[in-house]
Amino acid sequence: MAEDLNIHAGTKEEQYQSLLPQIKGLLSGEPDLIANLANICAALKEQFNWLWVGFYIVKNNELVLGPFQGPVACTRIQKGRGVCGTSWQQAATLIVPDVEKFPGHIACSSLSKSEIVVPLIRNGMVVAVLDVDSNLLNQFDATDQYYLEQVIAAIEMY
Repeated sequence: MAEDLNIHAGTKEEQYQSLLPQIKGLLSGEPDLIANLANICAALKEQFNWLWVGFYIVKNNELVLGPFQGPVACTRIQKGRGVCGTSWQQAATLIVPDVEKFPGHIACSSLSKSEIVVPLIRNGMVVAVLDVDSNLLNQFDATDQYYLEQVIAAIEMY
């Protein structure tokens, strides 16, 4: 697929519906996980202009910063710590409308106000998490969860 994205300006759902096949096209035939994660970050950041989009990869029983788009970030996160570590521990998507109200929130950026974290699970184990931060409160909802989980499912196909 060409590396240019077709940025769609409709509703959130329409934006995801336009972007998802483009992300799948970027992943098609590319076996390198890091390259795929990097392109997913770029595509999501370009389409939605969120504050931060990135992956943390499980290495040696901690989350280690992987490909991302946005301000510099925390490098390592322990299991069960913050939103990312809790998503990893629970193997579940977490939507946090106000990060200041999340117990144990790790403030990698003071600009972050809301967050969604989606685990990438292979063979029953979390191997990475997709972390998305917004500078707006209550940015993420069930629509984001549905489509970001589809993005994660597309990664698992390769």
